[in-house]
Amino acid sequence: MTKYEFLIRLSMINGKKLSKLKKYPINWHEQLNPKMLLEQCNFTPEQQQQFFSVDKQIVTTSLKWLEDPNHHLIDYFHEYYPPLLKQISAAPLSLFVKGDPELLSSPQIAMVGSRQFSEYGAHWARHFAAELAINGMTITSGLALGIDAICHRGALDVSGKTIAVLGSGLKHITPSTNHRLAKDILEQHGAIISEFLPEEPAKAQHFPRRNRIISGLSLGTLIVEASKQSGSLITARYALEHNRDVFALPGEIGGLNSSGTHWLIQQGAYLVTSPVDILMHLNHGLSWISNIEQFSETKATEKQNQAMSLHPEVFTLIRYNPVPADNIADKLSLPISDVMIKLLELELAGMIKTVTGGYVRSGGDF
Repeated sequence: MTKYEFLIRLSMINGKKLSKLKKYPINWHEQLNPKMLLEQCNFTPEQQQQFFSVDKQIVTTSLKWLEDPNHHLIDYFHEYYPPLLKQISAAPLSLFVKGDPELLSSPQIAMVGSRQFSEYGAHWARHFAAELAINGMTITSGLALGIDAICHRGALDVSGKTIAVLGSGLKHITPSTNHRLAKDILEQHGAIISEFLPEEPAKAQHFPRRNRIISGLSLGTLIVEASKQSGSLITARYALEHNRDVFALPGEIGGLNSSGTHWLIQQGAYLVTSPVDILMHLNHGLSWISNIEQFSETKATEKQNQAMSLHPEVFTLIRYNPVPADNIADKLSLPISDVMIKLLELELAGMIKTVTGGYVRSGGDF
């Protein structure tokens, strides 16, 4: 039996597996005698029966998926298995990988947040992801709608690296609306990974398991925007269990999407207001910090100058919380028709955008 078939069958049985395999040195480069291995590793009779009784069609389909040269199965003993992930108490036996498997061992920062995001959260998620990626950090998240997807996109915007961890098999990109994002991740030499068999559909119980991998791969976890009920706090909890740093972005006082991040800060998470806060704390690539700040300030200055050259009196009244056009007209004592023309010109220039409730400064296309 090949190594891959052995691992696939093993993933389909119940009970402890990795701890048993660790006790017995296995030569994965030769044909394996499964019966002898299972007995020597002290798998129970029930587990052995399960091993030989698994659905053969699932095994065949999984092996067929691995025939693609861009598809990989990285087991715990493989040279590409990420060292940080080995340190967690419930490390997965193996990972299915689509894309670059070497990226799994790169320095990573987990970035997660709410599916129901605000313009404020979207802006800063993209900003932090881009700046950290410029500095050589791989952005790791869950490919979920909302903040997760924005963080992946922020890294891709600057040709950075990003890893998506799924709560389904890799033949089922979840959610389906993120197919384009998944394709872009692979085209820019990123990776999409899962511990589940390729055909496995997304299930509610899979996502906490997914979150432990996101945290386990990373040096630290940044919660961008989350309520107290957000699944992002599960990732934060895993980070603490894994003895990894937890960072939180402060938000609007009283805002539902900020209640989770503010609670984390009260519990001792590191409050961050700049990507440099994270880089200095992790002590990674400090020689680049001044370059990042200069790059960011230059971009921000150029954007602000462009807006101010159009309609500074209007632009200064618009921030990251929606402002209705009639409020702007009242504050400037101008006819609403005149204000609408100015707003349209700012929107066409990409400086602001229309959202429910009015206008906000543009954080880019999410």
